[in-house]
Parts: sequence; structure tokens; C-alpha cells
Amino acid sequence: MLRPLTLACLLAGLATPALATDLLTIYEEALENSADLAAAQADSMAQQEVLPQARSQLLPNLGIGAGIAREEVDIDGRNPQTGAGDERYTTKYFQASLTQPLFRADRWFDYQSAKYLSQQAQAEFSATQQALILEVAEAYFNVLQASDNLATAKAEEAAFERQLEQARERFEVGLSARTDVLEAQAGYDSARAARLTAQTNLDVSFQAVNRLTNNDYERLDGISHDLPILPPTPRNMQQWVETASQQNLDLAAARLSVDSAGEALRSSRSGYAPSVDAFVRYQDNRGGSNMGGSGFDSRTTQVGVELSMPLYTGGATSSQVRESSYRLSQAEFSSDALLRRVVETTRNLYRTVTSGVEEIDARRQAILSAQAALDATETGYEVGTRNVVDVLDAQRNLFRAVRDYNTLRYNYIINNLSLKQAAGTLSPQDLQDLSQWLNPDYDPDRDFIPPFTDEETREMSYGRPSSAPGSNAPASPRSSF
Repeated sequence: MLRPLTLACLLAGLATPALATDLLTIYEEALENSADLAAAQADSMAQQEVLPQARSQLLPNLGIGAGIAREEVDIDGRNPQTGAGDERYTTKYFQASLTQPLFRADRWFDYQSAKYLSQQAQAEFSATQQALILEVAEAYFNVLQASDNLATAKAEEAAFERQLEQARERFEVGLSARTDVLEAQAGYDSARAARLTAQTNLDVSFQAVNRLTNNDYERLDGISHDLPILPPTPRNMQQWVETASQQNLDLAAARLSVDSAGEALRSSRSGYAPSVDAFVRYQDNRGGSNMGGSGFDSRTTQVGVELSMPLYTGGATSSQVRESSYRLSQAEFSSDALLRRVVETTRNLYRTVTSGVEEIDARRQAILSAQAALDATETGYEVGTRNVVDVLDAQRNLFRAVRDYNTLRYNYIINNLSLKQAAGTLSPQDLQDLSQWLNPDYDPDRDFIPPFTDEETREMSYGRPSSAPGSNAPASPRSSF
């Protein structure tokens, strides 16, 4: 009798896989085509414009103006018949002014606040870039996981179909009851429905990749089973927490928001302070009279210093100070809350990755155990000590073990990247490091289960796992991606 996994591998050999696409290609396509990243970049650039705008309020302000005016003067005692005594003038003027702020405390603090806002915008965009790295990885490995799940579902369907055929053959020769056929039919129908669902999930998973890249893909490079499954480096949770507290980009942006809010409060308080400006003003007036006179020309140049002092603004300044104080408190509390979340997330991810290392190894051994159990159950079925329900349950356990193993393997990759994102160290180099473990010849229908050595299979058949937890066998050195 063919094993279910062996049968699946034979069926996979009939298919010709399409050309696959690698992780770095997907990431590069996402960089060029992600609408979300483009929107975030435009928003960041717009926010950074607050700095030159604030700086302009501290620099000289030069302006010019020109105009023409018609002026009529009504003089008492004019002749009502002739209108004598009325004067009409046409005045043309040109003026220019230069103003240089000398003491503007509010504008100075606005400028300092704008510096922090500009840096905050840069930090937020860097966080968006990091988020894109993780989003691409999640979309990519979700497709691989869905592909492996579909391959598992196909293998399970093929195994249940084979079991149904055997049940029918045994029923026809009188070796089993009709109940066995019905049980096998129910198992096959359930496996077929699961395969259809897995196909839909794979199609849905591809849509996330298509959305990020604005391109359609049929197949992606698979991840090798040789990928090192190692604990985080350094193996010290507190070091990861300290790194996250210092380098997490969202946290850095929140702290810059606090600094900006502090400068905004100082600017609001400066509404009580005087302001001093230096100025140069020039005006050229030229006018003519309707009385036949030569008119007049005048040129005026003023150079001076102006001081203004707000005395009462209707309570606006006091209200602005209170508002800025509340904004500062909000920014401080938000930053503190985010720090707590970052610490919590970092600790949880560290624990998850660390525990995942042993759990993946245990799940791998569970596949061997489930296969051995299935072999024993099928042998018992053939000799009459087990029924078809036992066989179907053993097959389900086997394929469940395969799915659990693959799910944990992909979760391990994403959790590793998420831990680095929380620590603020995630970069495209991490995708580059992962790419060395990608295999363009990976065929999910053939490679969805980890390879086992003959020794592992033989020892498991005797109930002695070759690498069970706590074994004294020396561990081979492995490097983390």
C-alpha cells in the first residue's frame, strides 16, 4: 500500500510548474508600485515643508506696491456757479518696505517646533518603509503557506480517495461492511471540500501580492526546509527591549511629537511678550492739480525700529496657552502608552520566536510519529483489528501534523521579522538574508513536507525519535537568517 505522502509526491510529478518569482523581486516591485508608500512619501514631504515656512517668519520680508488715486478737495467759500475753489488731484505712488524681525519669541519657538515636526515626518515615513518590508514578507509567505496547505489538501484528498477505493473493493469481496464505504466516502467528501477551500485561500493570498506590486503572479519561490530555525540573537530579552526603546521608529516619532508640542507651548506663552522689528520704508508720490498748478512730488524714506506689546487679546492668548498645554500632555501620555506597547510587543515576540524553535522541531517529529501511527493503523485494518474510522482519523492526524508544521515554520519567519521591526532594526537586508533560503525549483505538491533521513524514519518506526527534546545527540551548528 502506498503511503499518503508518497502518493502525493507521485501525483506531483505529473505537473509542470510555472516560472516562479523571488522575494526581492516582489519587494522591488512593491517599492515602485505601492500606492500606500507613495501616499506616505507625499505626506511626509508635505509635512516637512513646515520647516522652511517657519524659518521664513524669521527672515527679512521685502515688499513693493504701486497705485493711482483720484482725490477731490471741497474748499469752503467756493463759487457755487463756477465751482471755483474745488481742487482735484491725481496721485500716483510707489512704495517699498523691508522688515526684519529682531525679537519675535513666538516665531522662534514655532521654528524650533517645526524642526521636530520635520524630523517626526521623516521618522514616520521610515516606519512606513519598515512596515512595507514586513507587509511584503507577510504577503509573500502567506502565499507560500497557502500553497503548502493546498498541496496538503490535495494529498489528503488523494489518500482519502484511495481509502474509498479500497473500502469499496473490500466491500465487494465481503471483507468489510457497507459502513466502511460510507465512512470513507464521508472522509473523501470532506477532504475534497477542504481542497476547494485551500484553493480559494491561495487565490486570495495572491491578491495581497498583486495589490502591493500592481502585477499578477502565478507562482513564487518556495522556502527551503533547510532554513535555520534558531532563537533570536542576542539571546537576551532585556537587550531586545532596550534596543526597541531606543530605536523603534514609531516610538521615535512619538518622542519628536512631544518635543514639538513643548516648543508649541513656549510659542503660545510668548503671546504675552513684546515684539520688535526693524524696518525700512520708501514712498514716492506724484500728483497733479486741475487748477493748472504744477502739482507736487514727494519722496519719503523711513528707517526705524518698531515695538509692539499686546495688552489684551480678549482671552485668546490664555486659551492658546491652555490648548498647547493640553496638547503637550496628550503627546506625553501617548508616547508613554506607545512605549509600553512596544515593550509588551517586543517581549511577546521574543518569547514567541524562542518557543517556536522547539515547537517547530516537535511538530516535525509529530509528522514522523503520525506517519508511523498511520502505518500501524493500516496494518491493523488489513488484519481486522482496526476499522476504517481508525484509518481515516490516523490520516487526518498525519495531514494535520503537516499543516501545523508548515504554519509554525512560516509564523517563525514573520515573527522574526516582526521582532526586528519592533526593535527598529528591520531592513531590506533581512529580505536579502531570507532570499538565500528560497528555492526556485520548490514544488509545493512535492516539497510541502520536510525531508527525513532513512535513519530518522527507521528509528521512528521503533518509537525512538532521533532528535527528541532532551536528547544527548550533538546539535549541528546553524546560522540565523
